[in-house]
Amino acid sequence: MDATALALAGAAEQARLIAAGEVSSREVVEATLARISAVNPQLNAYRVVRGELALAEAAQADARRGAGQDSRPLLGVPVAIKDDVDVAGEATAWGTAAHAGPVARDAEVVRRLRAAGAVIVGKTLVPELTMLPATDTTTFGSARNPWDLGRTPGGSSGGSAAAMAAGLAGVALGSDGAGSIRNPSAWTGLFGLKPTRGRVPVAPHDDAWQGLSVNGPMARRVADAALFLDATVDGGSSAFSEAATREPRRLRVAVSTKAMPGALPFLGREEKRYVGEIAELLRALGHEVVERDPEYPASLYPAAMVRVLRGVSDDVSASMPYPERLEARTRRVAALGGAMPAGLVSWARGAERAQAQALGRLWDEFDVLLTPCAANGPYRVGVVGRWGAAQYLARASERLSWMPAWNVTGQPGAAVPAGLDDDGLPVGVQLVGRAGEDELLVSLSAQLERARPWIDRGPKGI
Repeated sequence: MDATALALAGAAEQARLIAAGEVSSREVVEATLARISAVNPQLNAYRVVRGELALAEAAQADARRGAGQDSRPLLGVPVAIKDDVDVAGEATAWGTAAHAGPVARDAEVVRRLRAAGAVIVGKTLVPELTMLPATDTTTFGSARNPWDLGRTPGGSSGGSAAAMAAGLAGVALGSDGAGSIRNPSAWTGLFGLKPTRGRVPVAPHDDAWQGLSVNGPMARRVADAALFLDATVDGGSSAFSEAATREPRRLRVAVSTKAMPGALPFLGREEKRYVGEIAELLRALGHEVVERDPEYPASLYPAAMVRVLRGVSDDVSASMPYPERLEARTRRVAALGGAMPAGLVSWARGAERAQAQALGRLWDEFDVLLTPCAANGPYRVGVVGRWGAAQYLARASERLSWMPAWNVTGQPGAAVPAGLDDDGLPVGVQLVGRAGEDELLVSLSAQLERARPWIDRGPKGI
């Protein structure tokens, strides 16, 4: 296997090759670093690459394997970390120059990845304070989509998405407060999972975005994301990797293109078509598929926006010692979130139970919900970065309309590649499950991957 193929092999295959002694971790990490060196200047996916440190971690992994002392699931595998998550010795920059500098300790999810043997290869770019559905920053520039360098990979996990789509890590960590794993996964041809709230730790960033945000995997293959989840979910086991190889039971699947009130999307023709195609594929696979809309409460969108805005303000207060360095849009949004009365924030948090009950009635009859993922294709690079605060408030959800509801209720949601649009850019669909049934989404997504493989549709020329 040549170096490029090794870099593109993905976490599960890289882990298998290393465990079998067919390659060393150093070879995998060197191949990944070589690919980063060749490709990242075009993509700007990584804010920082931990080249020498990653090679030292690879050498440690090889020594452990050589001594027969280590069978950890991610031993020697290169993993990318989104730059809103702490890695000891590195700054958590949040896409801005306002940050506090290097941190002393790994976030809990990074600690668990290391405990599973992962090599932390670098930190991936995010928009400032992870606010935008594109990864444009004043401080670090813009991340670019490997499928079209003139387009954004999405946001806020856009750097992780660009890195994964180009094979610059075995698997990547993203975070999702209103679609930030699912949106960039859909726009770069990846499988991305927003886990059930609480299953993957967010400490020390607890209650991120007033409880909306969670950490999760982004990967070229379902098996790679499953291995990440085995390593990071509480009470870790091989449950997710086993689910990725197991056919799901016959499921009742609801299909809906209705968005929550207030989101005001314009659903693209191709995005709508692929929802229909995946619905037909699910029928062909033996599942019962019925058109049925969730009962979206009228309060859902305003409550979500209140929580997002206060969450941005919280992050500025907690993590930005130089707020004067923030972009003007971020300062204004943070000021708005901070000025919200405590009673309004309490209402937004308190409304969650009734909102979850209303949406949960769908799961009295169905196992999975199929919806569009992004409403349309990716923005041009830099367009979203030029939005002011008013445009951000008016437009932030226009292409994410089917995603934030499930951050409010805490249920798992997956972005699954569906095909390419007329511009040759990826289109994804969203699968949503009951709280705690993340393994079922992994199993169903893997079934779709086997039935309609997407890995060979990778970006060309990267």
